[in-house]
Amino acid sequence: MTNFISVQLKKASEVDLAKPLCKFIQQSYPGGDAQAEHCRAAEELSKLRKSALGRPLDKHDACLDTLLRYYDQLCSIEPKFPFSENQVCVTFTWKDAFDKGSLFGGSVKLALASLGYEKTCVLFNCGALASQIAAEQNLDNDEGLKAAAKHYQFASGAFQHIKDTVLSTLNREPTVDISPDTVGTLSLIMLAQAQEVFFLKATRDKMKDGIIAKLANQAADYYGDAYKQCQYKDTLPKEVFPVLAAKHCLMQANAEYHQSILAKQQKKFGEEIGRLQHAADLVKTVASRYDEYINVKDLVDKINRALTAAKKDNDFIYHDRVPDLKDLEPIGKASLVKSTPVVVPLSQKFMDLFEKMVPLQVQQSVSVYNQRKADLVNRLIAQMREATTLANGVLASLNLPAAIEDVSGDTVPQSILNKSKSVIEQGGIQTVDQLIKDLPELLQRNKEILDESLRLLDEEETTDNELRTKFKERWQRTPSIELYKPLRAEGANFHCILNKAVQADGQVRECYQSHRDTIALLCKPEAELNAAIPSANPAKTLQGSEVVNVLRTLLAGLDEVKKEREQLEDDMKTVNFDMTSKFLAALAQDGAINEEAISVTELDRIYGSYTQKVQESLKKQEELLKNIQNAHQDFSKMKQSNNESNLREEVLKNLAVANDKFVELVANLKEGTKFYNELTEILLKFQNKCSDIVFARKTERDELLKDLQQSIAREPSAPSIPLPTYQTTPAGGSKPAASSTPTPAPRTMVGAKPQPPARPPPPVISVASSSPSASAPSGPAAAPAVASAPGVGASSTAPSQAQGPPYPTYPGFPGYCQMPMPVGYNPYMYGQYNLPYVPSPVFQNPGQPPYPTPQQPGYPFPQQPYYPQQ
Repeated sequence: MTNFISVQLKKASEVDLAKPLCKFIQQSYPGGDAQAEHCRAAEELSKLRKSALGRPLDKHDACLDTLLRYYDQLCSIEPKFPFSENQVCVTFTWKDAFDKGSLFGGSVKLALASLGYEKTCVLFNCGALASQIAAEQNLDNDEGLKAAAKHYQFASGAFQHIKDTVLSTLNREPTVDISPDTVGTLSLIMLAQAQEVFFLKATRDKMKDGIIAKLANQAADYYGDAYKQCQYKDTLPKEVFPVLAAKHCLMQANAEYHQSILAKQQKKFGEEIGRLQHAADLVKTVASRYDEYINVKDLVDKINRALTAAKKDNDFIYHDRVPDLKDLEPIGKASLVKSTPVVVPLSQKFMDLFEKMVPLQVQQSVSVYNQRKADLVNRLIAQMREATTLANGVLASLNLPAAIEDVSGDTVPQSILNKSKSVIEQGGIQTVDQLIKDLPELLQRNKEILDESLRLLDEEETTDNELRTKFKERWQRTPSIELYKPLRAEGANFHCILNKAVQADGQVRECYQSHRDTIALLCKPEAELNAAIPSANPAKTLQGSEVVNVLRTLLAGLDEVKKEREQLEDDMKTVNFDMTSKFLAALAQDGAINEEAISVTELDRIYGSYTQKVQESLKKQEELLKNIQNAHQDFSKMKQSNNESNLREEVLKNLAVANDKFVELVANLKEGTKFYNELTEILLKFQNKCSDIVFARKTERDELLKDLQQSIAREPSAPSIPLPTYQTTPAGGSKPAASSTPTPAPRTMVGAKPQPPARPPPPVISVASSSPSASAPSGPAAAPAVASAPGVGASSTAPSQAQGPPYPTYPGFPGYCQMPMPVGYNPYMYGQYNLPYVPSPVFQNPGQPPYPTPQQPGYPFPQQPYYPQQ
């Protein structure tokens, strides 16, 4: 039975998806049932991630379906949430699936604030788990064969999809396990194993030998291509290479065997023998090098029996010439497999948790539409309000309607009394004072929020720059100065808005100071107001005249126009039309949204009639004001004029203007208060956005610092120091002879843990002598020679411990001390010239005098004879 290659799963760090998603939902959607439902969906998504990635997964279809549902959900939320470093910032951390790590540094991992990165890693795990499930199938029955082929083709498609999309998705260098080269090779391996499963199915079903041979030959090609792709690249575990080589030979041998049966059926006995000989050579190679991976005993016996019988029949009966291997016709190929394309949804049980949430593109289009709508409505309302202000100003300059009401000359005109009553009901001068007093506090609050938000960005950016300067190219993350550009642009816009608001507040105060006394006069009781207005002779001659009646009719018409405008303004504010369905239909139909064209069309349809009514109202007012001015000229000619009447008329005009200014001031101040309060909410959201991204950046910074520390710990503390020549070369000076035997394939089982290196050989104790005049002593004084291994020359035996240079032996000179080896032997710890203690006379060489007192060695210079101290 053959061993199939399965891929290990990537490991993910724990991430809380619910908190950032709920925060975005609360900021982007109005409160209510919809918001609560979306938040519950975010919590369910977080639970689904824990179920898919937060625990060990069994090699079962149910666990694979959990992974697939999570992947489908990620694809579903991608267009609905703005996952990025400066919006919904969620950092996903994944470890390299093939990196075993080190004692100090741990395994390689990559952390990115990218949903595409999370999708890529989850899809990798889907393919890896599918390969594990396929490898666990029972290939002795049809159901197991079908399931294995299905899962291998799915895994191949998953890895191929990653290869095609990973670089564009991440926009940076990925880890080795999801790099295009690695996943491309994995995709081909999975395809080869699926083809092998079809070969096993065809063999089990006893299909024609020609078809089986083509299936096996195609599988051999797939395995060969996969081996070529990873032969010179250190991307996959080393245990994979011998398996691919063995599978390539095995599939080729099967192809040759079944093709030999076809040759026998076609009476091509020489070709039969040639193919069987080639198959026998291939399985012999597999048996000799890769028997730990693949058991080929049955196939070897079957091929040898067929080869023996074929040779016997050919030698005694057919006498057909056996062609050379190069003269054999190539075997055809038949591929029955293909990578399963990744088409969402992958799970049949997938249910979108955020089905009712509109995509982000639709949200953005609706937001832009609402802004267009607000601009249009505000422009129409502004036109009507400006027209009303203009009409009030004209009437105040003409002292209307007070002029035609002031018939007695010593009482307050009714229009002035009505205006005074309205001002008093609205709070009078105290209301304006309080509103003006509140503005600086609101402004200061907004400034403090904005300054604090920008301070957070400044501090984090300073820290990032310091670390980037310290670690240089090792500090691989987006610079804060680049990441914060949108936020700083938004902050600059808020500064500009506040500056304009300050200017507007100054204009309001100036206007208030100019008309404060007159507004205060309007707030007085009727008696005081009457006393403050100069009296004049009554214009009795004008009572009941035609010109007064004309003026009253025109003024009534102008009042009617003002009331129509107020109603029109209320109607435009209450118009509401949901554009979500329009944009969703456009997105579904075209795959994109032309927001401008759709919005302009709908706004013209909805507000076209209102625009027409506003223009008609402006035109009607223009005609009325023209007629009022003409009628007032006739009225002024007929009215008796004197100093007292002129003074009284001037005071009445000022009171009318004061009323208009009071109404304008109160409206502006209330609008300013509302503006500051709304701006406070916007700035608080901006502050939350800044604090969230700064917190995420701090978390990312801590992770990156930890990774850098681990990376530094994995690096060697000092360069490797080459050993001295006398420790690597035998005493004879010749290098060990190179072995002509090829290095066999590694014997490590697939998925097994790497074994520790072999122990060093036991020490070989020998006496070296390099003096040409010195001869080896004989008799009991001679040191015993060490016999070399059979077939290995003395010159090719490397010493197993540090050897010192040979020195001549003289009387009175200490000879080389042979030390007893300790239990924990280290051949590089001590040499002849750095002994940790003085050699004992017990271990001195025979025939040498006792050891003198220790002296300092003169290495590398020859030592001088010993002279006793005086």
